[in-house]
Amino acid sequence: MRILILGSGVVGVTSAYYLARKGHEVTVLDRQPAAGMETSFANAGQVSPGYSAPWAGPGIPIKAMKWLMMHHRPLVVWPSLDTKLYFWLAKMLANCTEDAYRRNKARMVRLAEFSRDALKELRAETGITYDDRAKGTLQLFRTQKQLHHVGDDTVVLDAHNVPYEVLDVAGCVAVEPALARVREKFVGGLRLPGDETGDAHLFTQRLATIAEKRGVAFRYDSSVERLETDGRRVTAVALKGGERLTADLYVVAMGSYSPALLRPLGIDLPIYPVKGYSLTLPITNPDAAPESTVMDETYKIAITRLGDRIRVGGTAELAGFNLDLREPRRATLAFSVGDLFPDGGDISKATFWTGLRPMTPDGTPIVGATAYGNLYTNTGHGTLGWTMACGSGRVLADLIGGQEPDIASDDFAISRYAVAA
Repeated sequence: MRILILGSGVVGVTSAYYLARKGHEVTVLDRQPAAGMETSFANAGQVSPGYSAPWAGPGIPIKAMKWLMMHHRPLVVWPSLDTKLYFWLAKMLANCTEDAYRRNKARMVRLAEFSRDALKELRAETGITYDDRAKGTLQLFRTQKQLHHVGDDTVVLDAHNVPYEVLDVAGCVAVEPALARVREKFVGGLRLPGDETGDAHLFTQRLATIAEKRGVAFRYDSSVERLETDGRRVTAVALKGGERLTADLYVVAMGSYSPALLRPLGIDLPIYPVKGYSLTLPITNPDAAPESTVMDETYKIAITRLGDRIRVGGTAELAGFNLDLREPRRATLAFSVGDLFPDGGDISKATFWTGLRPMTPDGTPIVGATAYGNLYTNTGHGTLGWTMACGSGRVLADLIGGQEPDIASDDFAISRYAVAA
């Protein structure tokens, strides 16, 4: 089958790899000059199934108000006349119930755990490397209140047999020795030993090269303008400049830009861009740097070791498709890493980046068929595109091939929004 994939981020490239592995003739289109140049370029670096959770949950509206008042605030909302933002926020608020949170988190953990296992298998079969480590995630609590509420998440982890450890200060220092320098700044943590880290950009580019050897064609500098249909099926992809490309089947993996492409077809993807930022700084003292990923729970910032660098990623900014690099966000990232790992890296040499995370109201990506017989989506992964990429790519390849995926997947499709907010 001839398949066109729109988007060469980590989700699009993993989809291409798994589809090619099943014998399909795959072409990937992207407006950028290479793979992984947008949201996959400088994300936090976590492969974190244990930390997979929807942003919508009980108490989040009240927490959000508090976050907006913080000096180093993890959430920023810019005034906007964009009605899409308010419809998306309304759907997200509808998911801020106990039942919805447990349902959504269970679904996300199911896909994320499967994806982590798929990534391990992919490493074994290809030998791919990408500054990867398998040393877990430490969710660090600065207050007793945060530590007291750890049970809210471990209930779902228990249900899915996800290993974890609740640690005191000494336990945190044992797994992240550099924290001994600042042990007075936290009270404990939740360790997720099954989590991993790695450079998503490096992974995406190297997997694209591996996929090319399997016959996948990549067409860069190719901007998709619209999809053409006959009312039941997609008939062509129209590129800017007038060229039209045809295939037997089409996959939309364009992240935050997916809804605009599909809206003219009557497909309403409830995805909104949530802007995130990162700093990448060289390690100056390996003993004073993180061993893996430390999640600063107060500021919602991930501090990750990637080879000889530290990646600091976080903050959520609702600013539409604006990609301005805002200095207050840089200051928040710099504060967190400087507070917890003051001697680990050279902040004066840090590179500053921003990208748009494609968020759904319930936190789960939209993977599967649409109302058009030959059109599929693999998009809406939010902050977990790197975590869920291999799993959603494998699920998609199985669905397209008419096979039953290894995990339940009916509730990943867009059809779930017809029955649940």
